[in-house]
Amino acid sequence: MQIDERLVGDVKILDLTGKMTLGEGDELLRDKVNSLVHQGHKKLVLNLEGVPYIDSAGLGEIVRTYTTVSRQGGKLKLLGLTKRIQDLLSITKLLTVFETYDNEQDAIKSFS
Repeated sequence: MQIDERLVGDVKILDLTGKMTLGEGDELLRDKVNSLVHQGHKKLVLNLEGVPYIDSAGLGEIVRTYTTVSRQGGKLKLLGLTKRIQDLLSITKLLTVFETYDNEQDAIKSFS
């Protein structure tokens, strides 16, 4: 998995590409988010458009990321869910936990 980060206003967007599975991306995401939170970034968007597959470890990492950011007084939102990821979040009832968006402008506006 690869993570590209960019700043739009005061919102940090993480563009994820590749599979998010045990040992492949879950630790990368954890390290990246911990680093951003310690730098004071409190508004994060995970762009999952480029993620074709998430296993239980990857899903657990997204939940852990959400918890880490929330505990620091920040907000984490999800962007660009594929049908497969949306179904997975729906089945696990996590769709009710995360704010999800189909386009970037809406995700960014939701922080204001």
